[in-house]
Amino acid sequence: MCSQVLINPFRKGCVIFSKSLARRPLANSSWIRTLSHGTQSSNNHDFHDKSGYENSKRLMITGFGAITLAGLYYYFKKNIPTVWAHESKENEVNTVAREPGSFVEGLPVYSSDDVAKHCNESTGVWISYKSGVYDITPFIKIHPGGNKILLGAGGSVEPFWSLYAIHQQPGTLALMEKYRIGNLTKGEEHLAMANMHDPYANEPRRHPVLVVKTKKPFNAETPSSLLVESFITPTDIFYVRHHFPVPDVDLSSGNYSLEVIGLDEKHSLNLNLDQLKTAYAPHSVTAALQCSGNRRSEMNRVKPTKGLEWGQGAIGNAVWKGARLRDVLLAAGIKDSDENENWHVQFDGLDADPTNAPYAISIPLTKAMDPRGDVILAYEMNGEPLTRDHGFPLRVVVPGTTGARWVKWLTRIEVSKNESESHWQQCDYKSFNPSTDWDKVDFSTAPAIQEMPVTSVVCEPHDGEKVKLKKDKLNLRGFAWSGGGRGIVRVDVSIDLGKTWHVAELLDPVKLSKQWAWTRWQANLPVQTTGQETEIWVRAVDSSYNTQPEGMEHLWNMRGVLAVAYHKIKVLVEEN
Repeated sequence: MCSQVLINPFRKGCVIFSKSLARRPLANSSWIRTLSHGTQSSNNHDFHDKSGYENSKRLMITGFGAITLAGLYYYFKKNIPTVWAHESKENEVNTVAREPGSFVEGLPVYSSDDVAKHCNESTGVWISYKSGVYDITPFIKIHPGGNKILLGAGGSVEPFWSLYAIHQQPGTLALMEKYRIGNLTKGEEHLAMANMHDPYANEPRRHPVLVVKTKKPFNAETPSSLLVESFITPTDIFYVRHHFPVPDVDLSSGNYSLEVIGLDEKHSLNLNLDQLKTAYAPHSVTAALQCSGNRRSEMNRVKPTKGLEWGQGAIGNAVWKGARLRDVLLAAGIKDSDENENWHVQFDGLDADPTNAPYAISIPLTKAMDPRGDVILAYEMNGEPLTRDHGFPLRVVVPGTTGARWVKWLTRIEVSKNESESHWQQCDYKSFNPSTDWDKVDFSTAPAIQEMPVTSVVCEPHDGEKVKLKKDKLNLRGFAWSGGGRGIVRVDVSIDLGKTWHVAELLDPVKLSKQWAWTRWQANLPVQTTGQETEIWVRAVDSSYNTQPEGMEHLWNMRGVLAVAYHKIKVLVEEN
């Protein structure tokens, strides 16, 4: 290799030099004539002068030097990028091939005690995962989960990842490997999980038709083709979104109660489920529930985001029944007043992280107290008691808002001048402009998502499907929905990239306000040619004449929420 580095450039230089001489005949090259005659008899007075000879020698050296430099320049210009690319590809292959957390020969070896000495930012934060040791100090400030990453500081992250199992995805593990500094002493890698109880061992059974995104915690969506089969989504196939293991509440034990903290102890309440049902009149509301990250997979095509790879099925429509939150708050001493207009209602669930911090969020008090807001403490879903996956025995239903506000397994309510201080309220479920990324985000500059924007989806056919026309028409079905109680007034469909639009038929009754439910639609569009790919676009317009933006690139945000651009799919229209 070394000899080729030296010889090949020289050869190339000679070729370059020869080509230059071809353009300039040798007979006219004075320095060549000098070389050929410099050793002849001194009687030849043309070459007897020593200074002429020295000049010729210097010219010769310069010439051969130029040959070599030209060759080196050409060689490195042509070959070094190829070598670098090859080495980069080789390293990439090695990184991909190596299983995250596996023992890596050649890296330093550290004991668990060594790792334990690095448990805060002043000492540096080290963690271990399987056989790997990692210095994650630089990553702390940009961790999507905030300071919760410090739970594993100075030890293994595996016990925590058994709870936050969403981390055990290829992208997250690959990112962690970038902070790899060594190996854990052999034999110690299994200590962290020894005798570790699986917190997900008592999960409820789920319907196999659900499209599973993660098993621990369990997150799954409804197949989009089933969403439009019924105005009401059956409970068993309704999408499921969890952050932690599912609580198992035994009402017969008498251990469950709802704590409601009013303005003072005198007005605070503590209710079991029977007392809630008896003391407050039941109220039913039909409302769609949608995850903030629904359709995130479409946004990820623009640029990867952080979050579950939801398709279009993290949404459903159900009938909810329970006590009005307004009635409960009035009993707790809360009054309709302009003085508390900027106050908040905080909710805590029974699901909690390893530090026993519950999933907690808040909504504006104005929403909770609005007689037309229809916020309820639900104990029934589709005519039956809530299932464990959907919050048994009690969940908050906040129509028109993102699913993150609908706290399940509700155990505590507090009226406060401040929002919830939880991670979920302060450092998640917020959106930023497309140029903001994790290394420079300031979560305090954005409000928490409450009401959801208008969206629509093509459920049938699905993206990439081969379809046959029916009476020369392409049959489409889907749903549309807007937050804040805004009804859907129109759904537009295009099959020619937006040049012309067709108005779809709305299948469900629509109100212009307090329209908490979704609206299904259908369209039968004439297609002139078959045997080719057709791109379908859909957009909805709500009662405030809000509509969807055309492209996900205009909405992209690092968390992948509010993915509500036109839904675009491609289908192959086959000949009948």
